[in-house]
Amino acid sequence: MRFFIIVICLPLLLLINACHSAGTKKDYPIHPVAFTDVSIDDNFWSPRLETNRKVTIPYCFQRCEETGRIDNFAIAGGLMEGEYEGARFNDSDVYKVIEGAAYSLSVHPDPALETYLDDLIAKIAAAQEEDGYLSTPRTIIKTGLADRFNGMYGNDERWSRCDHGHELYCVGHLYEAAVAHYLATGKRTLLEVALRNADLICSEFGPGKIRNVPGHEEIEIGLVKLYRITGAERYLNTARFFIDERGHYNGREPHGYKNDDKHCQDHKPVIEQTEPVGHVVRALYLYSGVADIAAITGDSSYLKPLNTIWNNIVGKKLYLTGNMGVQDYHEGFGEDYMLPNLKAYNETCAGIGNAMWNHRMFLLSGDSKYLDILERDLYNGILSGVSLEGNTFFYPNPLASEGEYRRSPWFHCACCPTNIARFMPSIPGYVYAHRGDAVYVNLFIAGTGLINLPGNPVNLKQETEYPWEGMVRITVDPQKSDEFGINIRIPGWSQNRVVPSDLYTYMDRNEDQVTLTVNGGKVEIELENGFAGIRRVWEKGDLIEMHLPMSIRNVSAHAGVKEDQGKVALERGPIVYCAEGIDNNGKALQLTLPEQQDLSVQYLPELLNGVAVISDQQNEFMAIPYFAWAHRGDSEMAVWLNADRN
Repeated sequence: MRFFIIVICLPLLLLINACHSAGTKKDYPIHPVAFTDVSIDDNFWSPRLETNRKVTIPYCFQRCEETGRIDNFAIAGGLMEGEYEGARFNDSDVYKVIEGAAYSLSVHPDPALETYLDDLIAKIAAAQEEDGYLSTPRTIIKTGLADRFNGMYGNDERWSRCDHGHELYCVGHLYEAAVAHYLATGKRTLLEVALRNADLICSEFGPGKIRNVPGHEEIEIGLVKLYRITGAERYLNTARFFIDERGHYNGREPHGYKNDDKHCQDHKPVIEQTEPVGHVVRALYLYSGVADIAAITGDSSYLKPLNTIWNNIVGKKLYLTGNMGVQDYHEGFGEDYMLPNLKAYNETCAGIGNAMWNHRMFLLSGDSKYLDILERDLYNGILSGVSLEGNTFFYPNPLASEGEYRRSPWFHCACCPTNIARFMPSIPGYVYAHRGDAVYVNLFIAGTGLINLPGNPVNLKQETEYPWEGMVRITVDPQKSDEFGINIRIPGWSQNRVVPSDLYTYMDRNEDQVTLTVNGGKVEIELENGFAGIRRVWEKGDLIEMHLPMSIRNVSAHAGVKEDQGKVALERGPIVYCAEGIDNNGKALQLTLPEQQDLSVQYLPELLNGVAVISDQQNEFMAIPYFAWAHRGDSEMAVWLNADRN
């Protein structure tokens, strides 16, 4: 089999730069800059990324060892005696941490970690059956799976319950981990395991073969990554089959389901779907896979459902923090405008899935509205899911608490901690992108990025204290003086737009304007798809300076969001704030924010590793960034506060 060595944005594995060498003709029109070409030196993000590398990744490996997740592979491979431990989907947790560790190795060589992975991969390889099949619960238990997992396997045959067996879901994460490990180390040990398994699945699923789909989408993303690195059409075709087969039963019973097929987005063909339904994480992984297929095949029929569903989410189902999902809906979407605060689900994995999908939507369209949602989700919906220490986690992320919520050191279903472990090191890959001879500056994070424009590599250096301050300085260093474009995202929040819909609205209009200069000379801002474009002949050392107004904003919700009527939320820049009882005489849920406010911002370096707080000294009120709540003991918390409008 022929392999293609490529430069990629590993977090999304949009191996766009490989497409022509791999024989493909179409792809995302905008290319992400690989996280390996971006170096973060940022007071906000650098500590979080280091904590993930030094604490979260090793901690997740430790818990995978302690809970039998890693032993399951050794037992399945005959390397040790024992019984299967844990849930049917536990294999996926190990794969996700391997993926995160591979990202870490790509930028931080670590011989001890690489040796650890070698030993772990040997166990995974031993667990693989002769024909390529890999699922440790099936291999270990052999019979009685339906009884052991409450009927989730239907019977003891392979693929008998694709909706909930999670065989396909788990190996999707295997494929992602294998590609990441190969590109980080050059070793094919895990990649060979993944390819053998994928070849088996391609031989068994498809037209004229097994007509079924995974209940938990993920394999679609993984198969596309294998296609990108090998150029083998069968992987792409099978990924597309799993998407196109959804909703097609051909007069038979729905794909083996024993529950509502909407839960798995299998209720109608993808191109006919118009609103998000069912399990949020499954849906977001599906939409990410559909975006990949749309980009690679050039089939525009996929774009209509993606855009229609995105508009529905952003207009009716998105929490202020950029996440989604409601309790009592089986980790799923609620009805339109159903956004309760105490019963908000907002699974951490859903936040990560939303970032993955919105990044792809930007790469398809060049529209900054998708990055606005990504940024909101990143600073609020995702970051809340892991503690500042890096070893406790939230599964749900509610917008209000009566004091009972605490981050947990682990979960029986540990998808969220392991997803954090792989997502955090991917963040640098979201900062920049390019198309032709134009650069996109998507996020404002201090550090450097190398953008390989045609015939002229360009280094960009960002200096900023964002999100606490609105000044961003970008030094441009092209290899040679030349004309090219630099497109800088002007965030929606700086243009008096909370989100790209009427779901949330700023109650006061900020008249302060975004300013942009090059070498001290003012640049008139003319927006195209939310970007301020600057095209000129750039010289080494040219300096772009942008100032974003960072005033405190009051937010109200659409009238359809019944629970938030008569309430107000606070934002500043990309940060959503909340009140905790510990700062407000024990109260948060019953706090009232006066109409006549005297709110001020103060950066407190000793509080919560350094945060900017909003306070009103006269009314003894203080709010902290939402991502930092639940670090100081049990306490009430509220994002939406009662508004005194008498």
